[in-house]
Amino acid sequence: MSSKILVTGGLGFIGSHTVVALQEKGFEVVIIDNLSNSSIDVLEGIVKITQQRPAFEQIDLREKEAVKKFFQKYTDIEGVVHFAASKAVGESVENPLLYYENNLSTLVYLLQELQEKPSANFIFSSSCTVYGQADELPISENAPVKKAESPYGNTKQVGEEIIADTCRMASGLKAISLRYFNPIGAHPSAEIGELPIGTPQNLVPFITQTAIGKRQELSVFGNDYPTRDGTCIRDYIHVMDLAQAHVVALQRLVEGKEKSNFEVFNLGTGHGNTVLEVINTFEESTGTKLPYKIAGRREGDVIAAFADTEKANKILGWEANRSLADALESAWKWQKKVSEAEGN
Repeated sequence: MSSKILVTGGLGFIGSHTVVALQEKGFEVVIIDNLSNSSIDVLEGIVKITQQRPAFEQIDLREKEAVKKFFQKYTDIEGVVHFAASKAVGESVENPLLYYENNLSTLVYLLQELQEKPSANFIFSSSCTVYGQADELPISENAPVKKAESPYGNTKQVGEEIIADTCRMASGLKAISLRYFNPIGAHPSAEIGELPIGTPQNLVPFITQTAIGKRQELSVFGNDYPTRDGTCIRDYIHVMDLAQAHVVALQRLVEGKEKSNFEVFNLGTGHGNTVLEVINTFEESTGTKLPYKIAGRREGDVIAAFADTEKANKILGWEANRSLADALESAWKWQKKVSEAEGN
């Protein structure tokens, strides 16, 4: 009998790709999503890819009683992959209490239910923002967690502390925190992908929306950083590789292979690309010219961040296999499908 897994935020960008990867591996999936930053149409995309319809519950995890009722209804949940959170750095600076409520109270309510179970497995969607501007590159899991640059980053740091504290006293709870670098791309079928509401906060959707004509031009924030071409360096990982890492991490817990009941892994490619390199790769791989301008630096941006992936490679037996060009081509294919559906 397959394990039943709850995926919170399962209709979001990374969540939907992980649902697909879990279903393809034989897990039975239940999705919770409040649709505040996603679309119910994503569910149909998942069904088209996997030929399976995951159970879906439209629940706001900030409602403690709703969370309690969910676990009363689904008593056989063996694991949770927790994506549901707000994630825009700028918005978190402007509205910190929204972020603390969305990202921390929801985590607490989930863990309160899981600690009551004789055993439960928990995968936490964390971020490389916990490292800030790291002292050494590439960034390993042993790098110090620095004072957060934003309320969003702080929710990831505090979230990890909450999980670690809970695991120390809840003997049946096992957890893995996955610290992502920069997820990009889309499923190769173009049935699901990144669907930002309003102005994109991330580079690649801004690139594809500019290339399709939805945006006039792309702003490159700063070209005077101490990097090879003056623009910021990030570790861009294909969302399909990232989704696969969640499956492998969950299997590690389900199979009892963990070394402690709270583990941390970085997820990235192990190398970084500058903003201009991403733009050039997009133009080369898609044959589409991209209008862009150099703008001033953006507050809170670190100069460079890319992962030391040795721990995930060795212990999880996972590595990122898809290239930057693969990711950008899939994002472009997805953007064209979205624009066609919108009648543009």
